[in-house]
Amino acid sequence: MELTQLDINKIRQEFPTLGEKVHGKDIVYFDNAATSQKPQSVIDRINHYYEHENSNVHRGVHFLSQTATNAYEHTRKLIQSMINAKHEHEVIYTKGTTEGINLVAHSFGEKFIHEGDEIIISYMEHHSNIVPWQLLAERKKAILKVIPVNDKGELLMEEYHKLLSPKTKLVSIVHTSNSLGTINPVKEIIEAARKQGAAILIDGAQVVPHQSIDVQELEPDFLVFSGHKMFAPTGVGVLYGKEELLNQMPPYMGGGDMIDTVSFEKTTFNDLPHKFEAGTPNIAGVIGLGAGVEFINRIGYDYISNREKELLDYGTERFNEIKGMRIIGTAEKKASVISFLLDDIHPYDAGTILDQLGIAVRTGHHCTQPLMKRFEIPGTIRASFAFYNTKEEIDKLVDGLQRVKSMFGKK
Repeated sequence: MELTQLDINKIRQEFPTLGEKVHGKDIVYFDNAATSQKPQSVIDRINHYYEHENSNVHRGVHFLSQTATNAYEHTRKLIQSMINAKHEHEVIYTKGTTEGINLVAHSFGEKFIHEGDEIIISYMEHHSNIVPWQLLAERKKAILKVIPVNDKGELLMEEYHKLLSPKTKLVSIVHTSNSLGTINPVKEIIEAARKQGAAILIDGAQVVPHQSIDVQELEPDFLVFSGHKMFAPTGVGVLYGKEELLNQMPPYMGGGDMIDTVSFEKTTFNDLPHKFEAGTPNIAGVIGLGAGVEFINRIGYDYISNREKELLDYGTERFNEIKGMRIIGTAEKKASVISFLLDDIHPYDAGTILDQLGIAVRTGHHCTQPLMKRFEIPGTIRASFAFYNTKEEIDKLVDGLQRVKSMFGKK
């Protein structure tokens, strides 16, 4: 899909928050890796559910319940198509990436991880892809191994291959780093793990909003991602899992909708996907997620990826013009994220000044404390771009950073 600058201006008008003013200035929103803004179509779809379709899903014979159920399950079909899952029931609704990882850690871990087994993660993982495996390793007396990274923020793949062994039962790896923007060689990671008979989980939180993922081509056992980073509501996400594995895994939670029959003597469980969807779900969120997927389909992944690459290249070029700029994460393959430090100015101080200029960036360790320790820094300033951002906004950020420097007496 080819879009002109006029088209981009029209698309920006679909996002109410992009028209807001902060401290009297037009907002510049560069915190997309934390959460994306929401188009009016998603907001309207959620409102429509609450105004015209509000009902619990499944089992209801009345009109509202059937209408809500149809909309709820329509999102599952959209997700199946988007990631090219083989079966619709391989799409499990969650609260987000974090719950998806925890579900696998508890359910897959309970079934398949035993004392002495090994789990591999990397130095660039988000805390949500570290802590659940630490807890599992403690619970099961398993061993957690970590792939190191080089100074550019790339995985040391030779070290990864050395870590693999017949004891490796799971590799859980981020596709795209939220704090560095590094795009990892997940195809190679998956193929190598498969040779050892290990299962593979891909944290797709930072990739699904930006480029297409084909799970039948890539062949992970699990893929997790969140709605709120892909123009949809907070509190909703997806776990994709291969049917064979999901059928072998015990339920993560017990309650309504995940059962077949219940007696005080024995309970039997529902078929996929409901086996992992206990209780009343975030119905409005799931329906809003469907609207987010439809928005992405309308714009097109090709356009989104190409435009964000253009913004990344332009931003990197402009940032390198700033004296005292140190970009953390210079991988050959990167997503539209630039993490950096500016002279010896604390990221929090820089972020606070930028906020007064109407510019939203993220500061801190970005839930990747081990990675920050690897680079011997407390944190970074992070500017993360979405396709609706503009080069003019990047120019405003560069001007803002120059102002930050002048306020601290830096030349």
